[in-house]
Amino acid sequence: MHSSWNIRLKSSKTHVSMGRESALLSREINVFLARELEPYGIGSGQFPFLMRLMHHDGISQESLTKALNCDRATGTRALNKLEEKGYVRRETDPRDKRAYCVFLTERSRLLEPAIKSISSQINDVVFRGFTDEEKTLFLSMINRATDNISAENDARKAGI
Repeated sequence: MHSSWNIRLKSSKTHVSMGRESALLSREINVFLARELEPYGIGSGQFPFLMRLMHHDGISQESLTKALNCDRATGTRALNKLEEKGYVRRETDPRDKRAYCVFLTERSRLLEPAIKSISSQINDVVFRGFTDEEKTLFLSMINRATDNISAENDARKAGI
């Protein structure tokens, strides 16, 4: 169990590494996901794609990768794996013949309750012992931090 956070916060002389702490949380969530998804042949990297498609079935592949903040190559690899397993299908976008729309298959629809249950379990575990106010604050702070670093990355990419 990772318990050094309280100690580091109390000491103003100790450097708190946001990157390290967020990487640890992400890694532990991915370990949990990998274990839960293994019986279905789905990797933790494909999980966000399925979750997004459960709410936005038929979205363009480009919109899907943008919504998940990943590059085209990563999105293509994840979707190729899901397609090979029979969880998604891609069809040419009728509005743009060079693009694809991504759809869940019947097989993934049958898994939807299990996938949503896994998502709920993650939240239950991560937020164990949190008050509703703490959950809201935590998510708000993560979103703000993500927006901050995203804006900085965009500015640096643009040469600003």
